[in-house]
Amino acid sequence: MPDAPIEYFVSAPPSAEIQASLQAWRRAPDVQAMAVMPDVHLAHDVCIGTVIATGDALYPAAVGGDIGCGMIALRFDASADAIDGVRADALLRAFGEAIPIIRRRITLPWPDEIDPHPPHTAVDRRMARHQLGTIGRGNHFVEVQADEADALWVLIHTGSRGVGQAVRGHHVLEPRRPLMASSAAGQAYLADFAWARAYAQANRRAVLLSAATAMRQVLGARPDLDSLIECDHNHVQREAHAEGALWVHRKGALHAGEGVPGVIPGSMGTASFHTIGRGCAAGLCSSAHGAGRELSRTEARRRLSVDQFTRTMTGVWFDRGRSRALLSEAPDAYRNIGAVMRAQRDLVRIRRRLRPVLSYKGA
Repeated sequence: MPDAPIEYFVSAPPSAEIQASLQAWRRAPDVQAMAVMPDVHLAHDVCIGTVIATGDALYPAAVGGDIGCGMIALRFDASADAIDGVRADALLRAFGEAIPIIRRRITLPWPDEIDPHPPHTAVDRRMARHQLGTIGRGNHFVEVQADEADALWVLIHTGSRGVGQAVRGHHVLEPRRPLMASSAAGQAYLADFAWARAYAQANRRAVLLSAATAMRQVLGARPDLDSLIECDHNHVQREAHAEGALWVHRKGALHAGEGVPGVIPGSMGTASFHTIGRGCAAGLCSSAHGAGRELSRTEARRRLSVDQFTRTMTGVWFDRGRSRALLSEAPDAYRNIGAVMRAQRDLVRIRRRLRPVLSYKGA
C-alpha cells in the first residue's frame, strides 16, 4: 500500500524528529490521509498538531491520553477596567479556592448526563469524582480575557484528567498497532472514549460554573449564556470526506468543518482567537488548537529566567509568587500565535481576537 498523503499547514519547516514521526505514521496500517497543523510539536507516540484519517482502524495513541481536552469560553457583562490590582488579587484567590488544580477534597454532584459507572474497570471511579471540576497542571488554565470591545470573557482549557489517561493506557499496547472499529476491541475503545470525552466536557462546565461564581462575587459580573463556545481537540470521530467515511483522529487539533466554531489560545501572555471553520478538505477539516510549544518544558525551565518571564507578562495579572514554577508555561516557551494564525488562513477565519487580562493556572 502506498504511503498516505500528507498536507502541511505549517509556519516553519518541521524538525527532523517531527518529520520522522510523521513518516512513520503515514505508513501505519489503514492510514488514508494526514494533515499537519501549524502548532505541530513533538509528543509521546504522535506529534501534537497531527490529524490522521483511517478507514476502519482506530489508533488510541493518535488521540492521546487527555481525551476530550478542549476549550470553553463565556462572555460576562463587565469590561476590562473592572479589574484593578485589588480585584485581580481577590479574583485569583477566589479561583484558587473554588477551582483546585489536582483534586477536590469535597466532590461535586455527579453530572446527570454521564453514567456513574465507566464502561471499563481501568478508570478509578473515586479519582474521577475527586477530579471533576479541576483543571490539572501544565498548559491547562482559567483565563479572563478582553475582546476588541473590552468586554470580559472567561476561557477555560482542561480535559478528562486521569480518566483519559486510564482509557489510553488500557487500550494502547503498541502505538501503531490498530484496533479495528468493526471489532469487539474497537467497540470497547469507542465506548470508553465516549465516556471520557463526556467527562471532559462535564469537567470544563463544572470549572466554568465555579469561575462564574467567582466573577459574580468579586466583580458583580453576570454571564451571557448565549455567548458560550465549546470545542475539544483530542478526539476521534467518524466523518464524511472526499475519500468516503473516515475515522478522523485529532491530537491537538480542532474540528474546523464549515461553520464550526472554535477557540485557539496563544500563551498565557498573548492573544487568543475565536474562529469559524472553513471546512478545508486538504486539512481534513481541522485547525491548530493553540500556539504550540517552541521549547519543551525542560528546555523552558533551563533557558528562561524569572525576570524574562515577568517582562513578557506585563499587563496580565497572575500569581507572581509562582513565577519560577510557571517558567515552563512562559510566553517565550510557545510559538508566535500570529504566525500560527497566518499559516492556517485556509483552515479557519477569525471571528474575534482577545487579549489576556488575568491568568490562573497550575504548573
